[in-house]
Amino acid sequence: MRLRSILATCAVMAVVPAAVSAQAAQKIAYVNSSMLMQSAPGRAEAEAAFAKEIAPVEAQMKKLQDSVTAMNEAYAKEEATLTGAAKEARLKALREKEGMFELQAAKLREQAQDRQEALMAPIMESLRKALDDVRTEGGYSFIFDVAVQMSYIVSADKNLDVTDRVLAKLRLSAPKAAAPAAAKPPAAVGPASTPAGVTTKKPPTE
Repeated sequence: MRLRSILATCAVMAVVPAAVSAQAAQKIAYVNSSMLMQSAPGRAEAEAAFAKEIAPVEAQMKKLQDSVTAMNEAYAKEEATLTGAAKEARLKALREKEGMFELQAAKLREQAQDRQEALMAPIMESLRKALDDVRTEGGYSFIFDVAVQMSYIVSADKNLDVTDRVLAKLRLSAPKAAAPAAAKPPAAVGPASTPAGVTTKKPPTE
């Protein structure tokens, strides 16, 4: 998922050393965004909600994958006995099945990613506000993130670390946890099936 890329959009700024030296008179600080995210209020609840919602999607994906695998295995076993026309027909059916699987997999992955970002959005907004508040109250011109992959900071004074201050601000301003809105279930693939031996009938009318 794109939690690291989402963090990069927060008010956690990183600039090259040349830019820092040019602004030497300005007050700076830094945070560790990984630590902030690990302890952010609501993160565990959001992840639990996402795991619960993604479970049926993963089950659906496994069912599709198992179907494709079964078709490939059946073809491999029977290939030697098939005529040329039969082989061509089976291979065409396999390609169509695999194509449907890939399209549905991409759609479900996109839905899952969008849902994860929606669940994390309130947390990211709270983090952004906490960072802005600490920067304003502390009179900092910049707050760097030492956890980002492209950070140029290789050594820093620990007294400039305001991670705990941001986390404290985050905890104080965090609203009471509310139940996240349920995601719309992904569209079913193919026609709905009824278990063998079970029929659906309307209740008798008097």
